[in-house]
Amino acid sequence: MTFVHGAGGSSSIWYKQIRDFRKHFNVLLVDLRGHGRSKKPVHENLKHYSFDVIGDEVMEVLDHLQIKSSHFVGISLGTIIIREITERYPERTKSMILGGAVMKLNVRGQILMHLGALLKSVIPYLLLYRFFAFIIMPRKKHRESRNLFINEAKKLYQKEFKRWFTLASQVNPLLSLFRIKDTGVPTLYIMGSEDHMFLPSITKLVEDHTSSTLFVIPQCGHVVNVEKPEIFNKEVIGYLNTIR
Repeated sequence: MTFVHGAGGSSSIWYKQIRDFRKHFNVLLVDLRGHGRSKKPVHENLKHYSFDVIGDEVMEVLDHLQIKSSHFVGISLGTIIIREITERYPERTKSMILGGAVMKLNVRGQILMHLGALLKSVIPYLLLYRFFAFIIMPRKKHRESRNLFINEAKKLYQKEFKRWFTLASQVNPLLSLFRIKDTGVPTLYIMGSEDHMFLPSITKLVEDHTSSTLFVIPQCGHVVNVEKPEIFNKEVIGYLNTIR
């Protein structure tokens, strides 16, 4: 199983999954470029990021380890990367587990992204990241998830944050394709009932994609694997056992 974190995070956000999943699968944790242990000066040679480039870097890791195919697990922006990989390399994807999936930006989300694009060169990036984290995870019970991502984001460089923010702000055309096209790959969307920005679009998407299943965790926000790890782990492992 290959785990892909979201923007501003790192592989450390999966610490509540490792023990349970290692009982059933070989586990691979990936740090995306500029995050976690992938933060190296060589990244300076790529000024603009794209989802296909990021996806290919994930696939390079699998190729290096001689992994022909994998179950992919992602959270937040990591779900977009997994979906993009599957679009181009469906034979490499056994299944997709997409937690806190981002498949559409609602009106509020689009306004926030435009506002952020205008202010990213003026406001310190960490302040902007805190603001976005609070909008996406606003409740008191979301504090652990919010703080986890903020603490990881502190390790990013200013230039790195701008690159990833620019990438996220240009994602709408890609998401439109994902909503239209059903990959045919077994897919579990696992969402929190309080994920107000993204749950409505996923509910609609699953109605149109026969290969997809939706499980909603009650009283849970955006980062489902951190807020409700026991339920997340049980549902994901159970789902994978049924398709295996």
